[in-house]
Amino acid sequence: QVQLVESGGGLVQPGGSLRLSCAASGNIFRINVMGWYRQAPGKQRELVAQISSGGSTNYEDSVKGRFTVSRDNAKNTVYLQMNSLKPEDTAVYYCHAVGLMSGWPHQGFDSWGRGTQVTVSS
Repeated sequence: QVQLVESGGGLVQPGGSLRLSCAASGNIFRINVMGWYRQAPGKQRELVAQISSGGSTNYEDSVKGRFTVSRDNAKNTVYLQMNSLKPEDTAVYYCHAVGLMSGWPHQGFDSWGRGTQVTVSS
């Protein structure tokens, strides 16, 4: 089992910043991809940003230039620095990780966090 725990959400004014963190724990051999998704009320969950173990990143178009995803492989932790926040960024943000569990043979895992609320409002 691999567990993901997010932190750092909250209420912020438009133009403000927040930093989300997500720590993975459990029987982890390797995490290939870590990332963030979000789901606003009445909308489907969408990819926000993801990062590979080698550092390659991918962003949803509306957050490019404003959000930065990073990870600390030694701590199995992924971060999302969100700047210039807009009301349309309001959503529950979910951490996601895909990788291999320890033990042999290595079994794959595809885990989600429980989500953290981000609200952008004046």
